[in-house]
Amino acid sequence: MAMAVALLVILPLLFLYNTRKRLGCILSDFPVARMLPGLLWNGAVIHDFLTEIIKKHGGTFYFKGPVYGNMDMMLTSDPANVNYILCKNFPNFGKGSEFNQIFEPLGDGIFAADSELWEVQKKIAKALMNHAGYQPFVAATIWRKLETGLMPILEKVSENGIEVDLQELFQRFTFDCSCTTVIGHDPVSLCDEMPHLPYEKAFEIVEETVLYRHLLPAAVWKMQKWLQFGREKKLTQAMDALHQFLSYWISDRRRQIKAHNTSMDVLTRCIKVLENDKAVVDPENIISEKVLKDLMLNLIFAGKDTISVTLTWLFWLLATNPAVEDKIRNEIAANSGEPGNWTFAGADAMNKLIYLHGAVCETLRLFPPVPIQHKVPLKDDVLPSGHPIKASTRTLMFFYSMGRMESIWGEDCLEFKPERWISEDGRIKIEPSYKFTAFNAGPRTCLGKDVSFLQVKIAAAAAISRFKFEVAEGHPIQASESVILHMKHGLKVKVLKYV
Repeated sequence: MAMAVALLVILPLLFLYNTRKRLGCILSDFPVARMLPGLLWNGAVIHDFLTEIIKKHGGTFYFKGPVYGNMDMMLTSDPANVNYILCKNFPNFGKGSEFNQIFEPLGDGIFAADSELWEVQKKIAKALMNHAGYQPFVAATIWRKLETGLMPILEKVSENGIEVDLQELFQRFTFDCSCTTVIGHDPVSLCDEMPHLPYEKAFEIVEETVLYRHLLPAAVWKMQKWLQFGREKKLTQAMDALHQFLSYWISDRRRQIKAHNTSMDVLTRCIKVLENDKAVVDPENIISEKVLKDLMLNLIFAGKDTISVTLTWLFWLLATNPAVEDKIRNEIAANSGEPGNWTFAGADAMNKLIYLHGAVCETLRLFPPVPIQHKVPLKDDVLPSGHPIKASTRTLMFFYSMGRMESIWGEDCLEFKPERWISEDGRIKIEPSYKFTAFNAGPRTCLGKDVSFLQVKIAAAAAISRFKFEVAEGHPIQASESVILHMKHGLKVKVLKYV
C-alpha cells in the first residue's frame, strides 16, 4: 500500500525533476506530496535552493516528505547543532540503516561503516597515515605526476592556444595520484590521449546517483534498481567496473607482496598489517576481503574527489579574483627565488605559503567537496536550536550552506578573502571544526586533513607559478547535482604561459 501511494505521487514528478525548472525558494506543503514538488523542481540548483530555505528559517528547517514516502528530514546549518551532532552527542547520531541503503555503493568502507567495523578501519587507516614515510610518499607521488602529466599537458595547451576543461584534467590527475597512493597502481588516465576509462568515470555516476536517492522515496529508486533502468542501471554498470578494477589490483598486490616487493601504498601496508597484527588491529576478524575492497574504494573516492574539487573551485576563484592570484604568485616567487620555475622542496617549504593556505581554506569554506553530511539519531533528542528530533529521523547538515551564512562568517561571507584566515602576526587562524566543516568534526574528523592540504598546495603552487588561467567567455559555472561538489559543466579555460 505504501509503495503504491508513493509511486502514484512520485512518478509524475519524475518528469518535472528532469525538466530542471527552478520555481524560486518555495517549499509549499501540498496534500499527499507535501514539500517534495518544490524540492524536485529545484533539483538542478539543489545546494543553493536549500541554502536559501535554511536561511529563511534561521538555520534549521524540518522538511516534510510525501505521505508513506519516509522522507521527512531535519535540515540544519546551525554550528551549535552541528557541534552537538558530530561532537557533544556523537554516540546518539549514527549513519543508520537508511544511510547504508542510500550509500550502498560505498559498501562497508570507512565512510559508510558504523560501530566496530568503523573503529577497526579507523585504527588501521590512522596507523598507516601516521607512518613517518606516508606523507613524503604522497608528496613525491603528487610531484611526479605534476612533472610527467599535468604540467606537460598545460604547457602544450598553452602553446596551441586552445581551451581545455581544467576540471577534467584535475580529476584525472587526482585519480592517478589516489590510485598510486592507495593501491600502488597508476592507471595513467592523465596523458595526451585522455583515454576513456570506465572505472574512472564510474565515480561521478555513483556520486550523482547517491544524491538522487536522497531526493526520492526509496520505493521509487528501488524500483528502478529492480527493473534496471535510468540512473540505477548506470550505477550497476559503474559498480561492476569499479569492483573488477579493484579486485584485479588487490590480487596483483598480494602477488607482489609474496614476491617480497615493497611499497608505501596503503593497500600493501594494510595487507601486511592484517597478516602480521590481525589479533591487535582486528580482534573480531571483521576485515574480510569484501571489507578490504570497500575500504580501498572509499579511500580512492576521498583522495580523488576532495582534491580535484578543491583545485577546480580554487582556480575558478583565482581566475575571477586576479588580485588574489597575483599575491599568491608573488608569495611563491618570494619563497622559491625562481619566478615561473617553482619546484617542491618538502613539506616544510609549503608551510611558508601562508596566503596560499588561506586561499585554500576560503575555497573549502565556500565550496566544501562534501556539501552535505547525513546522520540519524538512535533515540529522541532535542537540538541546541530547540528543535525536537525523533529517533530515526534523517538529519542532514548542510556544510555548503554554512559557508554562506552571515550569522557564521559575517556580512562579507560570500566574498573570497584569504585574509580571513591570516592573523595580524601573519599566522594561519584556526577555526573550530564545527564552524569550518570541510573536514567534518568530532570522532569522524578526516584523518587525511594535513596530507590533503599538502597535495592541494603542491599542485596549486606548481600551476600558479607557471600559468595564468582565463575562464572561457560565456562558460556557465554551476555546482553539480551530486554528493560531491563538482562543477556541472566543467571548467573551460584558456591557459597562458606566465613567464
